[in-house]
Amino acid sequence: MALEITEANYEEIVGNSSLPVVLDFWAAWCGPCKMVGPHIEEMHNEYNGQAIIGKVDVDTNPGIASKFGVRNIPTIVFLKGGELVDKSVGAVPKAQLTSKLDAIL
Repeated sequence: MALEITEANYEEIVGNSSLPVVLDFWAAWCGPCKMVGPHIEEMHNEYNGQAIIGKVDVDTNPGIASKFGVRNIPTIVFLKGGELVDKSVGAVPKAQLTSKLDAIL
């Protein structure tokens, strides 16, 4: 299961990471988020040890969503060295997400 990133654990998991980080901004009521969710779970397993793959519930963690300017969900952000390097908005194919992650590994 992808890591649940919250405002309480963000700095510990994301802020201090030497690995690339992928964050999926989602909400339980979001239909397209349910389409992307399985891709994120698969990537969590496939990239174990190479990247941190996490999910951020925008309803319970608005501060993190605001930090990245998330206005639409699903939004997937790609971080390297704590800096935003790429972003994907909307329900996209898994291949598009893995391609973006592969580019920063």
